[in-house]
Amino acid sequence: MAMIELGFGRQSFHPLKRKSLLLLKLIAVVFALLLFCEFLIYYLAIFQCNWPEVNTTAYDGEQATREPVLKAMFLADTHLLGEFLGHWLDKLRREWQMERAFQTALWLLQPEVVFILGDVFDEGKWSTPEAWADDVQRFQKMFRHPSHVQLKVVAGNHDIGFHYEMNTYKVERFEKVFSSERLFSWKGINFVMVNSVALNGDGCGICSEAEAELIEVSHRLNCSREQARGSRRCGPGPLLPMSAPVLLQHYPLYRRSDANCSGDDAAPPEERDIPFKENYDVLSREASQKLLWWLQPRLVLSGHTHSACEVHHGGRVPELSVPSFSWRNRNNPSFIMGSITPTDYALSKCYLPREDVVLVIYCGAVGFLAVLTLSHLGLLASPFLSGLNLLRKRKTG
Repeated sequence: MAMIELGFGRQSFHPLKRKSLLLLKLIAVVFALLLFCEFLIYYLAIFQCNWPEVNTTAYDGEQATREPVLKAMFLADTHLLGEFLGHWLDKLRREWQMERAFQTALWLLQPEVVFILGDVFDEGKWSTPEAWADDVQRFQKMFRHPSHVQLKVVAGNHDIGFHYEMNTYKVERFEKVFSSERLFSWKGINFVMVNSVALNGDGCGICSEAEAELIEVSHRLNCSREQARGSRRCGPGPLLPMSAPVLLQHYPLYRRSDANCSGDDAAPPEERDIPFKENYDVLSREASQKLLWWLQPRLVLSGHTHSACEVHHGGRVPELSVPSFSWRNRNNPSFIMGSITPTDYALSKCYLPREDVVLVIYCGAVGFLAVLTLSHLGLLASPFLSGLNLLRKRKTG
């Protein structure tokens, strides 16, 4: 009787053992899949990015000096979803992707300053005070950074509204979180951060104040140039470094379209010839000419279009439109890495993991799990066993 009970126990033990083994295999595969697609893949992509080499030798007459290099990251259009638009799962997914990409880039690349070129939020133009506070809290968690890394943000139309939606309350609310700083100098390099939404040119109060601030910045930059020539017209007071500025803004300077843009992350071919609307897609001709005349920048970086483009204004001032950092806007997000000195700069682009590649990996893994499960349940012959049986038949045949 004992032998019969023992035999029955052994018979019931084997299916249970097989099911436990299957469960352990499924858990291991799912864990490895999530670890790779949601964590390690960002290291794999960003590890391939390197800071561009830049000439650090400057000449003062016949004497050569070595200039310091500032490592700067530029990204744009993160578009953190608010309480109205977008599914909660979409919000969770996109924010996780951007947080992992940003934190991985900070750890691997060690930038000294990060610039976000507007449209940090998607619904800042109409969000309530409670929703705004929640959005800001999530942003600060996602884009947290060490104290030695500076984070600078310029306003975009989704942060404070288009010109017709913009008001003092929204601008002050944004600047309370991200500062109203227009001029930032570090390691002898000048950065001018412009509220391009306010450059409509219609004389509104916010627009007039923005232009007055830029004229003051222009005066200070001109004083540094005059000082280099030995002029004393600017009088006493601290002077800026004698370096042509880098202009940072959300709207691109005026261009007719993206017809001359190319590359993997440029606008789709069917959209490149669509004319841009002034003060909506790009700045107006007049505002663009004012900025170039007042500030005389050596480089312009902008966002807004969600696609990459490089143009030259007046044949000499390069502008780079930075693609969106969010997978909600692009299949292949990226950011710009800049090695900048007071007299020179070099830029390179760092691509993040492609969304379609991640989806293919997940789909392939689902197929593999299905085959594994069916094989263990005996509903599908194991490919290995099928091949072994085929070899045996050939040997005996």
